[in-house]
Amino acid sequence: MQTVTTLTTEPLAPRERAAAWRQWMHEHFGGLQSDLYGAGESTDHADRTDSAGFRGSLCACHAGGVILTRLRADRHRVLRSRALARQSEQPYLKIVAPALGVAEVEQAGRTAQVGAGAWAIYDTTAPYAVSNPLACEHLVVMVPKERIAASGLRLDALMARQVGGAAGISRVALESMRHTFRELPHMSDAAAHGAGEMLLQLVQLSLLELQGVESAPSQRALLLDRIRQAIGAHLRDPGFTPERLAQLLNCSRRHLYNAFSGSGETPAERIQRQRLEGCMRDLRAPQLAGRSITEIALSWGFGNLSHFSRAFRAHTGLSPSEYREHRGSPGQARP
Repeated sequence: MQTVTTLTTEPLAPRERAAAWRQWMHEHFGGLQSDLYGAGESTDHADRTDSAGFRGSLCACHAGGVILTRLRADRHRVLRSRALARQSEQPYLKIVAPALGVAEVEQAGRTAQVGAGAWAIYDTTAPYAVSNPLACEHLVVMVPKERIAASGLRLDALMARQVGGAAGISRVALESMRHTFRELPHMSDAAAHGAGEMLLQLVQLSLLELQGVESAPSQRALLLDRIRQAIGAHLRDPGFTPERLAQLLNCSRRHLYNAFSGSGETPAERIQRQRLEGCMRDLRAPQLAGRSITEIALSWGFGNLSHFSRAFRAHTGLSPSEYREHRGSPGQARP
């Protein structure tokens, strides 16, 4: 029988959960920084808004050299900085396969957003970020990088890509990862090792298939890349709307919304979320402590400050001033 490691915030007091979750994520995944979108940042505030605080659990087991973890959590974001990536003791490729919610993987200038029925892969030896804007349940699978690289794959070109899972070998790989995780607690060491070897082969085959497809990407994949570039280039423009985005891409509004199907967000929600995340970064940046909250909001395209404050609280659970204070930015925030 395989050993199963389980960690959950449920027995902890609300004020203890955020710190415990960050520590677990850092230790279990070999060095990660966690952003809980404001959850648990202030005991008093957490008690006012949610008596249960942040909720999260990890359940992990090994299949030979492959590590499988079921992660259930409220919305959160993880970041692996360049410094943390350098400290990695063993190089892994990491797979995220959502069952509930969505995961947005960023690495090497690419972004892959995946929902149920798909998976994405990324490299733990390089910086990356994974955003989970909704409460989620993910299967996270870590495979030894050298085993996958030995197949001759051009790994750099395949990281932060949606692998799929709806059909073909990538679906076989996805279902096999899920079944293996469920059955591992009942397997002998030899059986678990064999299951891990099978998963390595299926991941290799899926990436070989993806590598062949990469030379002729689908129109939808091209459109998604153009959408990401256009949003990034115009995010600070207060007049930038989904309608303006469709005009820039020379596509219909319906075609634009179809490109977002399965992502869990509309174009307007994506634009607002990225603007809010830009404001969050600026509010916790020590070098911007002298800038007022109003200046920061306006610089990220928010023209209506009342709307900004409501949207910020809905996204983080805190007001902009509370967020700045609890993030420890030096100096006094100026409203």
